[in-house]
Amino acid sequence: MCTVTGGFLQLSALCFWIIAIANCQGKLATYTQRPPASSTPPSALRQTDRTSSTPGNGTDQLYPFFDYYVPRNITTTIGQSAFLHCRTENLNDKSVSWMRKRDLHILTAGVLTYTSDQRFQVIHPDNSDNWTLLIKFAQPRDAGIYECQVNTEPKMSLAFQLNVVEMRARICGQQELYVKEDSEVSMRCELSQGPHDLGTIFWYLGNVPVYTDQTSLQSVRQPRVSVHTEWVDGLKSTLHIARAKLTDSGNYTCMPTFGQSATINVHVVNGEHPAAMQHGNRSAVSGQMTVHVLALVSLVIMLSNPVLFGH
Repeated sequence: MCTVTGGFLQLSALCFWIIAIANCQGKLATYTQRPPASSTPPSALRQTDRTSSTPGNGTDQLYPFFDYYVPRNITTTIGQSAFLHCRTENLNDKSVSWMRKRDLHILTAGVLTYTSDQRFQVIHPDNSDNWTLLIKFAQPRDAGIYECQVNTEPKMSLAFQLNVVEMRARICGQQELYVKEDSEVSMRCELSQGPHDLGTIFWYLGNVPVYTDQTSLQSVRQPRVSVHTEWVDGLKSTLHIARAKLTDSGNYTCMPTFGQSATINVHVVNGEHPAAMQHGNRSAVSGQMTVHVLALVSLVIMLSNPVLFGH
């Protein structure tokens, strides 16, 4: 009886150890195996951060969001068009509107315009995420903050700052220029302020446009009158007159496509510089007065001290 009982106990102990070892191997396999690879692409995982439950049907859909990498500090010049680019994704059944911050005026909603100012317009190509507010012929009063809004709950908005600046041309040097006949004259006009295309620069003598002398271009000689316009850190234009004539005298205007013009008065003379002549005349008169004063002082000294001069 004892032998049978002892054998039975040994068999039970052996079965216990076999079961324990099997359980340990199962747990070890559970901790050492890698989790199965996800079949969801990373982009879809990132988009799940923007999901929200849709009330009523219990399903999930992507929530609208703005593209924050568009320029939001816009600068334009008076008379040019301003473009405020707003990019929204996952609109679904929502709509985009533009509001002017200073008076809380809704300018556009969807593709419709709600202002009598025809300079305002929204540009939205079909099947596009872009909602661009266009302001034509921008004026200083248009400067300020504009909001791109989406009618979610709560409302989503993205602010844009519009700056409207005035460009002004500048002619280097003095505004009065005196040159001798047959000498060279160069006038340089600069326009450095501007966020984009500055157009070009036109020159006028009075009301007459000044261009490069086309007749001289057809010959070997250098053009007597030439205009050279270039873009180097801004818009620059140089009017050069190789052999100035008396008829070249007048009021020259540098007029840019966009911005205020600048003027310079050119005087072509066939003798001495008028200002220099006037200065020379003043010098001569001053010298003569000095001589007269010295002679008068000497006479007074002679009369007051006759002994000193042997009288």
